[in-house]
Amino acid sequence: MISKTKKLFKLAYLVSHPIQYQSPLLRQITEHPDIDLKVFFLSDLSIRSFKNKEFNEEIKWDVPLLKGFSYEFLPCVGSNDSVSFFRPLNYGLKRHLKNGNFDALWVHGYNYQNNLRAILTAKKLGIKVLMRGDSTLISTYRSPLKLFFKDKFLKWLFPKCDGFLSVGSLNKSYYQYYKVPQEKIFDMPYAVDNHFFQQNVIKARSHKDHFKASLCLKKGRPIILYAGKLMTRKRPMDLLEAYIKLSKNGKNEPNPYLLFVGNGEERNRLEMRAKETGWRSIRFLGFQNQSKLPAYFDLCDVFVLPSSLEPWGLIINEVMNAEKPVIVSDQVGCAPDLVKDGENGFIFPAGDIQALAEALKNITNNPSLAKEMGRKSLEKINSFGYKENLICLRKALESLINHEENSICR
Repeated sequence: MISKTKKLFKLAYLVSHPIQYQSPLLRQITEHPDIDLKVFFLSDLSIRSFKNKEFNEEIKWDVPLLKGFSYEFLPCVGSNDSVSFFRPLNYGLKRHLKNGNFDALWVHGYNYQNNLRAILTAKKLGIKVLMRGDSTLISTYRSPLKLFFKDKFLKWLFPKCDGFLSVGSLNKSYYQYYKVPQEKIFDMPYAVDNHFFQQNVIKARSHKDHFKASLCLKKGRPIILYAGKLMTRKRPMDLLEAYIKLSKNGKNEPNPYLLFVGNGEERNRLEMRAKETGWRSIRFLGFQNQSKLPAYFDLCDVFVLPSSLEPWGLIINEVMNAEKPVIVSDQVGCAPDLVKDGENGFIFPAGDIQALAEALKNITNNPSLAKEMGRKSLEKINSFGYKENLICLRKALESLINHEENSICR
């Protein structure tokens, strides 16, 4: 229930659309005794059934996206069926900021013209600006010319922000690279609803044998899981090729199963390559919604995210809640924060198929190692939750707002 009592800080949050990872956090911020939150969305596309180009299918999220916090969809000129730098073209935020008596505006990223206009508007109105995004120095490739213009742009933009909510160590390094002062950076690590995933994993565990049988998976054989968009930059083909290397003679199928959960541009190519092996141990299970994922996490013995250009990889947060070891490439943004190489999983060089195969062997051939690594994953992820996010956000607001008040008093 949204509290109506007077709170210390009045916070506006501008974000592109309702996001399944963020909604639980927004509910918890709303319940915080000191923060009065109002969310402004640019588009409502995610609360409808919509075409996701990367999943290559029509999807509708099966978890509540708008429950438990105050929000408003900003009006726009034309359609809001997609979100890009130029679209939608929203209006009305200036009026809300002017009349809402907000202490701070929190914007999610700088990749939309709406966000840039909002930052400039807030500065004119004397409202503090908090920036949160997931950019890293390894998260995308740009030509030297684009890097030159980006450097000029960010050196113009970042001084207009009063605080930066860092989602992880690589993101923090990104801000430091662009000369953001240390006192302006506040650690607010990317998190998921740990309670939701842990509770649903426990529920799924009681039906594990039945679920495994429904997928025609034999008992006693380890399960390797990939879940996400089957797209080039996530390199699912690397995982398939590494799995093929697990065959002792290159002909007989390996002992572990390999499950791909998700859809995307790479699915046809992956299925063709899998068909060439003649094995029945490789399964393509299609897109699975949020509420169904914990059962797949509980089913696996190890989870793999072999991406290049992966800003964070929140799926790793999710599966660690299922007490599982994880294997990630060194291009996955969460690796330095969530994966301790050799302790709760392995980190391998992106594109190094042999190194990935060795990591798979180490875990799938050693059940006791897998179990111990999984225990450490759960232990680690319990310190990356919404509680830590709230502490950071409260600290950032107190620093910015109280500092301004103290300056006036002096």
